[in-house]
Amino acid sequence: MQRVEQVASRLVDKGAILLREKDLPESEYGRLADECKRIADAYHIPLLVHTYPEVAQRLHTPLHLSMPQLRQIPRASLPTVWGVSVHSAGEAQEAQGMGACYVIAGHIFSTDCKKGVPPRGLAFLREVTNSVSIPVYAIGGITVENSGEVFAAGAAGVCMMSQWMAGDLHAQNLPNQQ
Repeated sequence: MQRVEQVASRLVDKGAILLREKDLPESEYGRLADECKRIADAYHIPLLVHTYPEVAQRLHTPLHLSMPQLRQIPRASLPTVWGVSVHSAGEAQEAQGMGACYVIAGHIFSTDCKKGVPPRGLAFLREVTNSVSIPVYAIGGITVENSGEVFAAGAAGVCMMSQWMAGDLHAQNLPNQQ
């Protein structure tokens, strides 16, 4: 939790925390989400819950889903604010048509999280951002150093994990946008 608090302290007025622990059972995820919500609230930043609609509803947070999850979930169980991960412009359009508030598109650059899987690149990101009117956030290999290219490709914001969770937070400057 110390690292989550360090990240939260750097995100004030600049971002949110998306709690993605898809391998945890819902009960364990719910306990972790409770702690992260406490930290996020202390720093006045949003917490987005991943995968579990009931946890998002209980904590009054946005919900983030994968496209396969979205296709299976009853619309009545979705909170007011929700988004979805997409891997094509067609999926982004489908998500927007279903009422998504935002999409996360990726992976843009090579990343250890997707070792051996070729990145989709900036042209893919431009295609997605040009295909929908809702915000598109980029994910995958995003760093402070390459975030300018991502914003230039039309992204409303960036999602960073490795640099935040493993790097020296105090040595990093945040991207100019979200």
